[in-house]
Amino acid sequence: MSVSDIKPPGEAASSEEVRGDSESARFESAREAKRQIGIPSATLLIFNRIIGTGIFATPGTILALCGSPGLALFMWLVGALIAAAGTAVYMEFGTGLPKNGGEKGYLEFVYRKPQFLTTSLYTGYVILLGWAAGNSVIFGEYILHAAQVEITRWNARLLGLACLTVAFLIHGTALKWGIRLQNFLGIIKILIIIIIIVSPLANLPKVRENTNLSRPFEGTKSSAYGIVTALYNIIWSFVGYSNANYALSETKNPVRTLKFAAPLAVGSISVLYMLTNVSYFAAVSREEMLSSDTLVAASLFKNMYGESASRALSVFVSLSAFGNVLSVIFSQGRLVQELGREGVLPFSKIWASNRPFNAPLAGLFEHWFITAITMLAPPAGDAYNFILNLISYPLAIINTFVGGGLVYLYFHREERNWYPPIKATLPVAIFFFLSNVYLVIAPFIEPPEGQNVYKNLPYWIHCVVGFGVIFAGGLYWLVWAVILPKIGKYELVSETVIDEIDGWERNRFFTRPLAAKTATPEGASQ
Repeated sequence: MSVSDIKPPGEAASSEEVRGDSESARFESAREAKRQIGIPSATLLIFNRIIGTGIFATPGTILALCGSPGLALFMWLVGALIAAAGTAVYMEFGTGLPKNGGEKGYLEFVYRKPQFLTTSLYTGYVILLGWAAGNSVIFGEYILHAAQVEITRWNARLLGLACLTVAFLIHGTALKWGIRLQNFLGIIKILIIIIIIVSPLANLPKVRENTNLSRPFEGTKSSAYGIVTALYNIIWSFVGYSNANYALSETKNPVRTLKFAAPLAVGSISVLYMLTNVSYFAAVSREEMLSSDTLVAASLFKNMYGESASRALSVFVSLSAFGNVLSVIFSQGRLVQELGREGVLPFSKIWASNRPFNAPLAGLFEHWFITAITMLAPPAGDAYNFILNLISYPLAIINTFVGGGLVYLYFHREERNWYPPIKATLPVAIFFFLSNVYLVIAPFIEPPEGQNVYKNLPYWIHCVVGFGVIFAGGLYWLVWAVILPKIGKYELVSETVIDEIDGWERNRFFTRPLAAKTATPEGASQ
């Protein structure tokens, strides 16, 4: 503040300053009015995203890859530790940068050169991955199992497409009802897991016949490919520990809320997952688990309560899958909308719109379209595993850079003014970084004979497609941020703007003619 800015005591503020103070107060009031998420809601956000069908569908595949119940349980523990480390890393980033957007904002904060490259790479990651595909397919398989209909290449996928379409229509046209249904199904998920955990008590003689827990490490396999692929299945079952970070602008006291909600949710789920796996191994024989493919939970209910109970359980698991699809398409549609609001995507006004139902219908449709392709394209027998690995692999790439970025910040605190209220600690950040580096590299190692997780696809296919998704964002950057500006003789400018309706700050990309570099953003064209 200069000397000329200091007013004598008692001098009235100018009308411009009064308007400025009034405008700031209005924006602050609007921001606070949007903060509706407290600790219970944030905890449920994480619960709803993490608990999908992974814990019901993947244990058979994990056992096949590990060879023994003992190693499979150990890998679930390792996956829980990686999820815990990831939770700590995202808590530090979330409390240091308490805004909507999650890892997009964290990566942009750390990796600033070349300009806009990080934004473009993340755009490819958001736009080109069908996150809801895996749970949509499982929804179809469990519905068919409940109806005692043979699962074929297309009937499960078409039912999955119907599940995805209903989720898209609900969130795109009836937002409040979609959220209510989503929260109700979240409670159903937790109840299902508790029922599974206590189920072995219903038929103890059957449990005593099982040898899984008496010879836990018999048949153990130790290939790098098997271990890392098992970890991918497990990590996919934990995807969502960062879900509260996407809505921190809408969270009451985000530092305090994240401090309690994230550890509570991830810690509780880790314990529930371990107990659920123990129940599977106690109630379902090794041969049944390997042959049941994605229907392990149904096998448990059949052994403990009979065939009719198995079909009933299949209905509840399909509802859990539907709840996860609702949660995923809800958040991914908003990420697409946010990219539209920033001006990153072509036809940004369409993607940014909330019309006509006060919901991001265009963003939701984009995710519906990509997910439908992801779900319908893979060959028979490989659809579920390909979808699962295609989601998990790019996530490992992103988390490598998130973990590495936090390690970088620990050594450049003063330069970046990085002093968040919650700290993951350097050892935890390094562990998260290195574990994800391993998850990125190991799948390129050729598996031993008979351990390829795919029947008709090469073992490395999800790695190549995963990198292709990220690199597609790089090609977009080359066109959007390098070639077109040279041809059009303009430069891209990123400015922080305040939304006139909700008072939130967000980045916005403008084009500025090269001859007018000194112009203010107000004079820039969009």
